[in-house]
Amino acid sequence: MVEQFFGTWTLTASENFDEYMKAIGVGFATRQMGNMAKPNLVISVDDAGVISMKSESTFKTTEITFKLNEEFDETTADGRKTKTIITFENGKLLQIQSWDGKKTTLEREIQDGKLTAKCVMDDVVALRTYEKGV
Repeated sequence: MVEQFFGTWTLTASENFDEYMKAIGVGFATRQMGNMAKPNLVISVDDAGVISMKSESTFKTTEITFKLNEEFDETTADGRKTKTIITFENGKLLQIQSWDGKKTTLEREIQDGKLTAKCVMDDVVALRTYEKGV
């Protein structure tokens, strides 16, 4: 279940993230900040089953709250306004963002006690690795 994702995770590795941000249309200055940021990802749930996913860094803190399988409006850290749905499939949290006729997928899973986030836009794939409570 999704409980394995709950907690505070710290970014420890990031591969190809600049290329991914370029692919989704992030400007140069924001990409520079995004590449330097080492965010903490805080994932929790309330009594009503609403999941909170907060990304905290010195650059910017963003938070989304959602219920699984229910579409919601998201304003991303880079300012995109997306229609987003998050599902839980095969042990993975699958987040799909759609905007301006485009679509990107963020696939989060726990492997060897680490949380990996695979960010996919067309043929560009970035991989970000987080460790719990570092």
